[in-house]
Formats: sequence, C-alpha cells, structure tokens
Amino acid sequence: MNGADTAWIIVATALVLFMTLPGLALFYGGLVRARNVLSVFMHCFSIACLMSILWLVAGYSIAFGPGESGLWGGLGKAFLNGVDADSLAGTLPEILFFAFQMTFAIITPALIIGAYVERVGFGFVLTFSALWMLLCYAPVVHWIWGGGMLADGGILGEIGVRDFAGGIVVHETAGLAALIIAVILGPRRNRTTPPHNPGYVMVGAAMLWVGWFGFNGGSQLAADGGAAMAMTVTHLSAATASLTWALWERIRFGKASMVGLVTGTIAGLASITPASGFVGPVQALIIGAVAGILCQEAVNVIRNKLNIDDTLDVFAVHGVGGIFGTLMIALFGLGTWTAQLGGLVIVGAFTAVVTIVLVKVVALITPLRVDAETETNGLDLSVHGERAYDMSS
Repeated sequence: MNGADTAWIIVATALVLFMTLPGLALFYGGLVRARNVLSVFMHCFSIACLMSILWLVAGYSIAFGPGESGLWGGLGKAFLNGVDADSLAGTLPEILFFAFQMTFAIITPALIIGAYVERVGFGFVLTFSALWMLLCYAPVVHWIWGGGMLADGGILGEIGVRDFAGGIVVHETAGLAALIIAVILGPRRNRTTPPHNPGYVMVGAAMLWVGWFGFNGGSQLAADGGAAMAMTVTHLSAATASLTWALWERIRFGKASMVGLVTGTIAGLASITPASGFVGPVQALIIGAVAGILCQEAVNVIRNKLNIDDTLDVFAVHGVGGIFGTLMIALFGLGTWTAQLGGLVIVGAFTAVVTIVLVKVVALITPLRVDAETETNGLDLSVHGERAYDMSS
C-alpha cells in the first residue's frame, strides 16, 4: 500500500460523491419548474443510496470480479466476499478502490435523471436505475476497466479501448439511455417553462467542476504527475468550452446566458473525461473549444430538428461530449481508431438494447409516467407531499 496514493483517492472519492450530492442535484434542480425541484433532489439522493447498496451486493463483483469470460466479473466478490482492510488493489486498499468506483456507479444512472424530469414515476426511477446499473453499467465497466473483452488484448486488438475516466463507460451509456427513455416517455406537456432558479444551476455546475478533479484526477489511482496532468487538462477544457459555448450563443442569439455558459462547462468536462489521462494542455484547449460549439449544436438538433424532449440535454451534452472525447484520443494518435470506434459501437448497441428492454419490463411493474393532473400540478406536492418554496411563511 502506498500512503500518498491512498490519501489522494480518499479525497477523490469524496469529490466524486460531491458531484452527485449536491452538485448534480442543484444543477438539474435549478433547470426545472419550481414545483418539481424537490423531485429532482429526491431522485439524486435516492439513487445515491440505492446504488451504494447494490454496488456492494453485486455491482462491484460484476465489474471487477475475477470472471474469465471477458463478459462479466462474476459474483465471486458479491458483498465484498474475500475483501478486508488488508486487501490491496494495486497500491490502494481494495476497500478504497471499491468506494471510489462506487461513486461512479452512483453518478452514472443519476445523469439519466435529466432526460425524464417533471413527468416520470418515482417507482420507475428507482427500479430502472437499479437494474440498469447492474445489467448495463457494471458489465461495461468490466469490459473496459476490469480487464474484459474491450481491454488490451481483447476482441479489438492488443491495444484496447482507451477511456481514462468514463467517456464510454459513463457518458455514452448514460447519454444513450437518457435519449432512449426520452423518446419512449414522450415530451412534457409544457416544454416552454424556463429554468426556475438559474442560481442553483450555476452553483451546481461549479460543484461539478470541482468534483470533476476527483473524477478525472482520481482515475489515475495514484498521487503522481499523471493525476496532476489529468486535473489540469480537465480544468482547461472546461474553461475553454464555457467560453466557446457562450460565444456561439452570442453569435446565434445575440446574448450569452449564464445557464449556457455553465452548460458549456459541463460539455467541456464530459468531453475531456475519456482523454484526460492521455492528452496535454494544448490538446485540452482544442477539445474544449470544439465541445462548446459541438454540444450546443447537438442540443439544437435534438430539441428542434428531431423534436425529442431530452429535458436537460443529457445526450447532447454528456453523450455527444463523451463520444467526441473518445474519438479525439484516436485523432491525436493516442489510441487506435479500431478500438475507439469499435468500443463506441459495441457499448452503444449493448446500452440501447438493455435500456429498451428494461424500460419495457419495468413499465409492466410500475407506471413509467405520472398522470396528466400530477404532471400539471408538479411532482413535489403530488408525489412527495412537499413544496420547495412556501411563499406564505
């Protein structure tokens, strides 16, 4: 065990959990109507709790167990069987590696929340998220990070998929799942209401930015120069994408909005994620500069050309950003086109199939969408019996 590595990953684990609680909760919560903000908070918090338990029960074992088929890790480490305080994973206590990866298993299904806010049943959120994490996310983790079929020496060649912190594993899977659910769910009855609290959006985005240092820097799994470089390029990409998004918004619409500026931040962070362990500062500037415009145009296509109500633009920002960053690894010669494209296609197809099947199956168990009256009145009071704001008190 290396003490410095261990200390850094303890901090990184806290930072990644901070991304979901409270970062993502505030970012998403500020974008919805005032009558739905508590439902977003409820979804984020409940998913964090449920995924933590399921990661212990089976998720970690599926992702990082000793399975030899290349498809999944098996159940040999279910309930952390055989893992104690003295077990090591590289230079880290394995229990710490478990906890660090658990925070990724929390935020990935939590990202999908943005596609279905304001109209989805709470029972569906928890049931779908639980099954999706175990049956879609955890196997993909094994394929790429757990030594499975897409890693080095796997089905895509000696040089496998390069995905440092989750361009495919986190952002492509969550983005595609979000898009599919949005299509199946159908649009909200009222799509024109502006964000109820842009201040929440900015604060949440700022928390995500800070937490992303743990997300990308922690993925080095060591306290060394590689972690420092990953943090630096993450910051530069986020800063550049924020400005290019705002500039493009100013050119197209005449005004640069604060919500647009910080959405560009998230686009830059998502895009640099897969490449953050491989690229340098100048390459990060390029990735961020393109991401701010590319993801904004993706928002326009999905919303206005395809008329899909991916409410908080999960696929356009996270999905497109993660895919773009994954391809830039090959463009910069830091991975092979075969592995990068092959990984995107295989994981994309698997995610689509699993997501569609799970939505159909879970909808037989619990309603997918709330009724019209509940949607009109808002989920906070109708589903959870609470209001975020009591103006009379």
